[in-house]
Amino acid sequence: MKKTWMPRTQDPNQNHLLAALLDAEFDRLSPHLESIPLRLGDVLCESGGKLDYVVFPTTAIISLHYLLENGGSSEIAGVGNEGMLGVSLFMGGGSTPSRAVVQTAGFGYRLPVRILMEEFDRAGPVMRLLLRYTQALLTHMAQTSVCNRHHTVEQQLCRWLLLTLDRLMSNELTMTQELISNMLGVRREGVTEAAGRLQGRGHISYRRGHITVLDRAGLEQDVCECYGVVKKEFGRLLSDVRNRQPARQPALAASPIA
Repeated sequence: MKKTWMPRTQDPNQNHLLAALLDAEFDRLSPHLESIPLRLGDVLCESGGKLDYVVFPTTAIISLHYLLENGGSSEIAGVGNEGMLGVSLFMGGGSTPSRAVVQTAGFGYRLPVRILMEEFDRAGPVMRLLLRYTQALLTHMAQTSVCNRHHTVEQQLCRWLLLTLDRLMSNELTMTQELISNMLGVRREGVTEAAGRLQGRGHISYRRGHITVLDRAGLEQDVCECYGVVKKEFGRLLSDVRNRQPARQPALAASPIA
């Protein structure tokens, strides 16, 4: 099987929530953090399922999908290095109505649910940080719903591309039009037409499942207001998260992703 090589080192501080922890909090959690590969298409949790671990992505992106009875699906939010998978656990739900699928391959850290809940129940800085992240995530979900109802496929594609770029260190995405259509909950033909128009304007280059963003400013000009609303809310609620703490431990060696 062909291997896709990712960066050789991993550091928990690549995830913004982990990077925001004070030393005492991080020292309680770090012995239980495990670096794991997240492969494209991996299903981390089914709708209605329970998680044994919460996941903090570093270089991967996780897509949260809502599944319909007829088999259709649509993305309700994405989780990258700004957040975590598993907010339903500390919100009291125990399970989630959405399916969690790896959208972009990479790495992340998993933490046993029991350890996170012990820290959350201290009702200190970790609890407040996670609740602020949850509020931002709920805004993301609500705005995605509004966008899918009121804006064009082209605008939705611009929003999705920009939110994905914000979580990556590259302007290249590995993503087929079929997967994008499942993300947006629209027909594949609609994605093909929208991607063709963006390519015609020189905003992107698309070939065989690879999208390269050539003109981010062009995408920002064509996107609807939903992208700005989500980005502003994350910035407002988590403005003190990024780069607040220096690296606390040697980076861990990463393995190839199949």
